[in-house]
Amino acid sequence: MTTADYIALAFFACVWMGYSWLLKGRTFFGRTSLTHAMTERRREWIYNSLRRDLKMIDTQIMAGLQNGTAFFASTSIFAIGSCFALLGATEKVDAVFADLPFVFHGGHAAFEMKVGGLAALFGYAFFKFGWSYRLFNYCTILFGSIPMLRDAESDVIAAERAAERVIRMNVIAGSNFNEGLRAIFLSIGYLGWFINPYVFMMTTAIVIFVLTRRQFFSQARLAIMDAGPPSNLHLSPVRRDIPSSGGSDLPEGL
Repeated sequence: MTTADYIALAFFACVWMGYSWLLKGRTFFGRTSLTHAMTERRREWIYNSLRRDLKMIDTQIMAGLQNGTAFFASTSIFAIGSCFALLGATEKVDAVFADLPFVFHGGHAAFEMKVGGLAALFGYAFFKFGWSYRLFNYCTILFGSIPMLRDAESDVIAAERAAERVIRMNVIAGSNFNEGLRAIFLSIGYLGWFINPYVFMMTTAIVIFVLTRRQFFSQARLAIMDAGPPSNLHLSPVRRDIPSSGGSDLPEGL
C-alpha cells in the first residue's frame, strides 16, 4: 500500500458518501432527481389502487419488484463466492499482473486486501438487497390491508392512512434496493484499483459521473418529468375520485 493507494481509497469513500448525500437533497442545479420523481410515482400508483376493487395489477407490480430484488441478491452472493475463489488463485493472478504494463504490483498482501474490499462491497450490496426484499414482502402484506372501494368510500381517512403505510414501506424498500445497486455500480470503479490507484480514481469518477447524469440529466428522468407531477395526491384523493353514491363502479374517466 502506497500513499496513492490510501488517497484513492479515501477518494472512493468520499465520492460515494457525497453522491448519496446529493441524492438525499433531491435536487441538483434545480433539477429533481430520478429517484425522487419515482417516489412520487409510487405514491400515485398506491393511491390509484384505492379507486379499484380488482388489484391484480398491483400485486403483479409488487411481485416484479420482489423478483428483481431477489435476482440482485443472488448475484451478490455469487460475486462474493467469486472473490473467495480469486483469493485461492492469488499466485496465478499475481503472475499475470506482473507481466502487464501500467499495473502497479503491490504483492500478495495488497492484492488480497483489495479482493477483500471487493468482497465487502458485494457483502454490503447483498445485505441491502436482502433487506429490500424483506421490506417489499412487508409492503405486500400492508397492501393487503388497503380497503376495497366501498370501504374506502365509507372511511376515507382510514383508507388514506393505509395507503400512506404502504407508500412509506415501498419507498424505504426502494431506497435500500437503490443503495445496493449503487454498490454494484461502484464495484466496477473499484476494479480499477487492481491496475493502479490512479486508474482507480479515474474509473470511480467515471462511474459517479454516469450515475449523476442518469439521475439528473437522462432521458428517463425527462420522460417522468414530462408526465407532470401528481396533483395534490395527499389531499384526500379518495374524496375527489370515489363517487359519493356508494356504488362499486369505478369513477368516470378511469
